[in-house]
Amino acid sequence: MESAPAKMSGAARATPRLDVAFDRRITSHMSAGMTLYVRKLVELLPRIAPDLSFAAIGAGDNFDAAEQLALPLTIARRRPRLVHIPTPFVPLLVPAPFVVTIHDLIDLHFPQFGKRKVGPYYRYAVGPAARRARAVITDDAATAGDLERFLGVDPARIRIVPLGVDLPVAPEPARAGGPPYFLYVGNHRGHKDLTTLVRAWAALPEALEVDLLFTGKDDVGPAMAGLARSRGKLFFTGDVTELELAGLYRGARAYVHPALREGFGLPMLEAMRSGTPVIAAQTALPGVLAPHALAFTAGDWAGLRAQLLRALDEPARFAELGRAAQAATRDLTWEQTARATAAVYRELLG
Repeated sequence: MESAPAKMSGAARATPRLDVAFDRRITSHMSAGMTLYVRKLVELLPRIAPDLSFAAIGAGDNFDAAEQLALPLTIARRRPRLVHIPTPFVPLLVPAPFVVTIHDLIDLHFPQFGKRKVGPYYRYAVGPAARRARAVITDDAATAGDLERFLGVDPARIRIVPLGVDLPVAPEPARAGGPPYFLYVGNHRGHKDLTTLVRAWAALPEALEVDLLFTGKDDVGPAMAGLARSRGKLFFTGDVTELELAGLYRGARAYVHPALREGFGLPMLEAMRSGTPVIAAQTALPGVLAPHALAFTAGDWAGLRAQLLRALDEPARFAELGRAAQAATRDLTWEQTARATAAVYRELLG
């Protein structure tokens, strides 16, 4: 069901024609990052761009009648000048000029970690849609290269819009007074390479008491049962609130992101904005964050172990790295993401 225009509308315009119809669907196939991206743009765009008229449209899931029939019919009825599909789940028919957001092509890089049907879907559904789109928005230059390489998207039509964060300020660090800990936030899919992180942590000197915290449920523990420490534990936090997450970031000795690749990697930015130093695989770091993190070669558990040991041995230096990253990334907010997205709309609308 589409929203009334007043729920996502800009200032009154002389022409009755709608400027931008925004697909607001939150579906079962969307990651946490995709969901947050859609919700933040729906919330912020009308305020950020009062010169444009907006309508939030769409309902239902992916690959259903709502996506393939109802959404195109709504677009045809509303006759917007531009449509934004903010996920790769584009209807086969979009009866208006459109923009699509594709955050990453990780499933094409690492098909061994995904379902077999994902690769063909991207090649035969997402690819043609991306090539038809007036513009493709993505988060980082690395994915821009992937869009050309894997899907044949014209680089001239790719627009890079970094993501942002708006985490609450935690009143206190989590686990104050307990042993130091390293933190990982995110899902536990294969390309996150969590085994490399656990192996590096388990190989730290036994004299050091240090924990490792993963958000989410314990769905990787059995595979890592042999990787343990006598002084320190691997904890799974389960689901956490935004405020609890902010406390976890603030209390961590370092945030560690071992993923083989990312589209953007919002937790790395969340950690930086919390003043927490970030250690990450080089291929996972987006360009805007890379200068402010300590990098290691993806999959190199020994190289990561050396960085973890430095974080424990040099707490004052690492705290300063965290403060410097916090200052350097202060402009990477969701409001800035919305402003840059609106600028793409204005460019295409002329």
